Formats: sequence, structure tokens, C-alpha cells
Amino acid sequence: MVSMDYLVVFEKFYAAADSNQAVKMSAYMRDLFPFLGIPTPKRRLLSKEFLSLAREQGEIDWVFVDMCWEKEEREFQYLALDYLFVLAELLTPDDVFCLKRLAVAKSWWDTIDCLDGLVGGVALRFSEVNSVLLEWSVAENFWLRRIAIDHQLVRKNRTDVVLLEQVIVNNFGQSEFFVEKAIGWSLREYSKTNPDWVRSFLAKYKDKLALLSIREASKYL
Repeated sequence: MVSMDYLVVFEKFYAAADSNQAVKMSAYMRDLFPFLGIPTPKRRLLSKEFLSLAREQGEIDWVFVDMCWEKEEREFQYLALDYLFVLAELLTPDDVFCLKRLAVAKSWWDTIDCLDGLVGGVALRFSEVNSVLLEWSVAENFWLRRIAIDHQLVRKNRTDVVLLEQVIVNNFGQSEFFVEKAIGWSLREYSKTNPDWVRSFLAKYKDKLALLSIREASKYL
């Protein structure tokens, strides 16, 4: 467990706060979240020792993760995600529901597009998670839909094309920008590995796909 070591990194973060930078960072995120004003390279430098210790301990402390998620400043959510990526190989199907809890709280593309990688890693190792992702692909919460669509982004030739097709089809008719963008993004990335499959997919569903999705998917074709 992380124990009290998190207090040290919390103190480092607060000490490194930059109010001028915080205003700019918050504005970039449409002022949805307050920031301390710590750029990513500096944040990772400040947390390097803490994350190394967490890796050595080899156990996920969800109390710590939830504590980070409850804090107001966005850098603490980023710290939680950095922490989970360090311990990503320890995540199991049981943890997917913890990841879901994070996804539906303080949701925006910055955290969601990290969580999809974490969920995708679990699903690649445990195929039973695919059924959960199919459920997410029709969820009322569109951020869960985005994760379901994009969780295979880095798989390349290990992409489950049956699953990819189904989660996209499940989102036809959605007018949400972040869903339309996710569809295009997932197809664009897979086109780098299998352009013929993506061309066939676009031809098959050209009347169902949003123009944004088609434009994004066609970028490398």
C-alpha cells in the first residue's frame, strides 16, 4: 500500500503551484477544472520517486486513487492516472468497475483518453471484459461509449475487429461530438494496420457514419 507516502507528493505538488500557469491550463480545459499550474514534465518529475516506490510495492491502492480523484485540482487526477499506468499490469477485470467509477466522475477528454488505454489493457489480457465494453457502448453516459470505441487504439494487428465493428454500429445515430470523433479516431488508427478493412467498413456503413467520423477515418487512406 502507498501508506503515508502520498502526503509527500501532495506537498510537492502544492509547493510547485504556479497561479499564472494555472489560469492558462484551466482555460485550455474550458475552465471546467481548477489547476495548480504544473506542466506535465514537471508533474512527472515531482512524482517520479513516489511512483517508483509504488511500483516496488506492487499493489494498487484504490483509496489513494479515489483520494486523488476527490481533490479539486486537475493535476491530482493526472497523478492517479500516472499511478495506475505504472501498475497497469496488476489491473484485473474486477478493477474495471473501479475504472468506470473514475470515468463517470469529473469527466473530460483528458482523463477519458487515458482511462481507455487502461481499460483496453485489461480487456486484451482478459477477454471476458469485452462483454462489459459492449454494455458501455450503449451506455447513457457518452464517455463510457467513447472508452468502448477507443479502447483498442494501440492494438494494431491484435485488434478485435468484430468487437470494433459492433461498438461502432451501436453508436450510429449518436450526435455527440466526442462519440463521432472517437469512431473516426478508432478507424483512423486501425487503418495504419489494415487499411483494406477500414475502406470496406466505410463503404459498408457510409450512410450511417457521421461526416466527422468518415473524415477522421479517411485521413491515412
